[in-house]
Amino acid sequence: MKRLFQIGVVASACMIGSNIGANPPQQGKEPLRLVQTIPMPNVKGRIDHMDVDVKGKRLFVAGLENDTMEVVDLKAGKWTRSVPGIKTPQGIAYVRALNKLFVANENDDTLKVFHGDTFALLKTIPLELGSNRVTYDSHSGRLYVGYGGASAKKDHGQVGIIDAKTDKVIGNVPVGIRPAEILMNKTGQTLFVFESRGSTIQMIDTKKGELLATWPVSSQRPGDGAFDEANRRLLIGTRTPPSLIVMDSTSGKEVASLPTVEGMDGVYYDAVHKRVYVSGGRDTDVGYVFIYQQQDADHYTQIGKIPTRSFAGTSFWCPELNRYYVAAAANDKEEAAILVFEPQP
Repeated sequence: MKRLFQIGVVASACMIGSNIGANPPQQGKEPLRLVQTIPMPNVKGRIDHMDVDVKGKRLFVAGLENDTMEVVDLKAGKWTRSVPGIKTPQGIAYVRALNKLFVANENDDTLKVFHGDTFALLKTIPLELGSNRVTYDSHSGRLYVGYGGASAKKDHGQVGIIDAKTDKVIGNVPVGIRPAEILMNKTGQTLFVFESRGSTIQMIDTKKGELLATWPVSSQRPGDGAFDEANRRLLIGTRTPPSLIVMDSTSGKEVASLPTVEGMDGVYYDAVHKRVYVSGGRDTDVGYVFIYQQQDADHYTQIGKIPTRSFAGTSFWCPELNRYYVAAAANDKEEAAILVFEPQP
């Protein structure tokens, strides 16, 4: 197996077992209920990924076209502030143990680190253009961020490895040309990297620094996903055509595929209710969340299609708070907002 980590070298730069049709719930029995709408005034343009401070009940939102990070007080149910000095933010990771916020910037060759309370800029970590998704391993104290590739006009991307305590790049993993979603198992030993341009999933052993496998995806542009570790299933959202694909995470075998929402931009697995939530509609007049009930590891049924709002795309599931958040961009009639949903029995 090819050795991929370059430790010590600075990088250059929270299914579907069959094609079963939708089986919508009876009226009044929707699997998600809108319980709150939290306006975010003066936030313009596309909104991207989110993360949450569970203990402090704060939601951090990437205002991609607003060049800001927005902070929402979930307990009070209101927007509290906008953090400037960011360029096209995409991925956000809040690390409570360090009280730090890590923000990846698509059109900036940096990962910015902010204090979790004052939001003062603590560090600017140089990477390359195209910084996207960010994930944190609490076992090793390492942060992983995808970047480079097509955005940096290179023939491959990177997953940068960052010591979250010292804010230093300690290595990198070469991956496909457009790294998108990054999923991690509970031990932190395995990463699954979604390569959007090549329509593949790459599995990486973080301990050995080895690329273990590259698996093709039958639909194009896999961009978002979730990991059902108990059943060893990757839940993959693709955009062309919009599909929800279920893949065995040990073999790379696809076990199911279902149609999903246009403009797919968020996939999450609710282990308690055994449901999959897929949000989308960023460039459409009406956004939706498609909900699938997991019957077993290989069989799923669509049980809901919940309308959200025009220009709503990205989402975030927080199992600790039992809430599902959908980000809706501003339009001609409404200001930007976070739509808060509660799962229903």
